[in-house]
Amino acid sequence: MRAFIGIDFDNNLKNEISTLQQRLKSFAIKGRWKYVDNFHLTLKFLNEIDSYQQNEINKIMKEVCAQKEPFNLKLSGLGTFSGKDYVRVLWLGIAGEMEKLRSLQKEIDRELDKIGFPKEKREYRPHVTIGQDIVFKEDFDLKEFQSRVKDYKIGKVDRIYLYKSEQINNKRIYTKVSEYILAV
Repeated sequence: MRAFIGIDFDNNLKNEISTLQQRLKSFAIKGRWKYVDNFHLTLKFLNEIDSYQQNEINKIMKEVCAQKEPFNLKLSGLGTFSGKDYVRVLWLGIAGEMEKLRSLQKEIDRELDKIGFPKEKREYRPHVTIGQDIVFKEDFDLKEFQSRVKDYKIGKVDRIYLYKSEQINNKRIYTKVSEYILAV
């Protein structure tokens, strides 16, 4: 199964993100927009895993999370990774107890590298993707819109998940497979 490790958001926050996304959609000519149920914060993309690897991942993740304490995060700022004439990725940034988030992500990366999931080559840039390959109308001022985006409280992160990612009826679906509690 195609899998990743991430942080889920409650439905109220997902709906707030969706409201912002709908406003942005109204200014777009085209784009690929994330489904509301799929909003999350990725900690580690795993690609394809089998049941043996899943069991090994579960063991490691339980150990890693047992040594980490919960932390608080919020969504802060609307940003882009841009292409030439379009927005390649439109995202919400992360703020809060970033040192705890980065420590957790680095530990996951280090421990999973030991069982064959290579460490990320690029620096971890936590964000929540809300759309991809977006072309906005010519009269839309993205910078001005960005200046008016409020922060959204994620709250206390006390668990993370192993997700499977499936294509069902031309729709990408993320389903939680395992849960890991931050226990310190």
